[in-house]
Amino acid sequence: MRNAAIWTAIAVAVGAPLALSALSPLLAWRDPIYIIAGFSGVLALGLLLIQPLAIAGALPGLKPPSARKVHRLIGLALVLAVAVHIAGLWITSPPDVIDVLTFASPTPFGVWGALAMWGVIFAAALAAFRRRLRLAPRTWRVLHVAFALLAAGGTVAHALLIEGTMEVWSKWALSLAVLVAAGWAAVTALRR
Repeated sequence: MRNAAIWTAIAVAVGAPLALSALSPLLAWRDPIYIIAGFSGVLALGLLLIQPLAIAGALPGLKPPSARKVHRLIGLALVLAVAVHIAGLWITSPPDVIDVLTFASPTPFGVWGALAMWGVIFAAALAAFRRRLRLAPRTWRVLHVAFALLAAGGTVAHALLIEGTMEVWSKWALSLAVLVAAGWAAVTALRR
């Protein structure tokens, strides 16, 4: 019963913002590519909840080897979601994306989005090149956790500053859950 409740809570935390975003009246006049880009961003925020829960061993029914595999798969899905988010926004408005990527955006959410993107990229690169980098395990873990926290915190700030298709209360609830999960997983990882 407890396991079912945890999985249900995760499904609601990730699914509700996606479903409520789909009902937003702001989508009425948007191009499909822009909508896909936006939903990829919402999905990325949801993945940032599952990602730390997997590595911290908090997903019921998963033994440590399976949890690590889920963590890696969710990490790959997160990188793809961020890539689709950025590519879709590039197609619809290249100047805005250039401003964000060069930290020249006049909007604070752009700066946080860029920081989050770099956090995702560096955390993923550290994971992908772990053996080649030949870092001490503790050094690797500290760096990976630091970039993961940048990704989570930056994404939350990015999402909260945007007044868009995400419904306010579900966005805040998911953002708080992401911060708690990321913080808890970081403390857990750094204690090893």
